[in-house]
Amino acid sequence: MNLKEGIDLLKKAGCSQDVIEHCLAVFGFAMYLAAKILVNGYEIDIDTVAIGSLLHDIGRSITHSIEHAYIGADMLRKQGIDEKIVRVVERHIGAGITPDEAKKLGLPSRNYVPETLEEKVVCYADKFIMYNRLGTLTEVLNIFRKELGENHPVIKRFLKLHREMKKLIGNDPIFSILEK
Repeated sequence: MNLKEGIDLLKKAGCSQDVIEHCLAVFGFAMYLAAKILVNGYEIDIDTVAIGSLLHDIGRSITHSIEHAYIGADMLRKQGIDEKIVRVVERHIGAGITPDEAKKLGLPSRNYVPETLEEKVVCYADKFIMYNRLGTLTEVLNIFRKELGENHPVIKRFLKLHREMKKLIGNDPIFSILEK
């Protein structure tokens, strides 16, 4: 699937222009991160990052609630999309949600915690894209704290993911922007 086909799929699903613009912004940032990771000698499936980041919010054609992740994943499964991409869509919410946490939120009891490097990159990129602009670590943490409370496990998971991305990407100027 190429970029145009991905955008066409978002449109066909009924995603608004705002959602499509957000998906394109996440795509751009995720591809930047993936390229840096690849250059640093780590194995990463660029195609999965590209298509997964582009389609990560396809479920928002149905709902803007947290349910959009599993709804989008189920939509893509029905269309026969590669399971690697489906899992990127399913696991991009929060900084991952465990099956127990999902149950408490009224979600199907699935593992929404990103596991593969591709899932982690898209999840991470999505957290920093505020509509269609790059946000900061402070903004991301403030959103989590406002929505979830000061000591929610998702915050700890996100900070762990942030440290992991810094290790994989190395000394890059992007962190001076993110960590303002």
